[in-house]
Amino acid sequence: MNEIKNFFMKYRGAIIGALVAILILCTGFYKLIIGIILVALGLYVGNYIQLNKEEVKDKIKNFIDKL
Repeated sequence: MNEIKNFFMKYRGAIIGALVAILILCTGFYKLIIGIILVALGLYVGNYIQLNKEEVKDKIKNFIDKL
């Protein structure tokens, strides 16, 4: 019994994470999470490009020249 208790105490974070992942998969909530991540990524990239226009233009030009 003590071994089981030690196992749960040692791996409780992984167990909770697995249960949350199973819950997200079963409810289809992952679609919303993926959508939110894509929107946040788009916001970050757009802001980066806006703040560093010349740098981005140079990087894209160099990338195209390499192709």
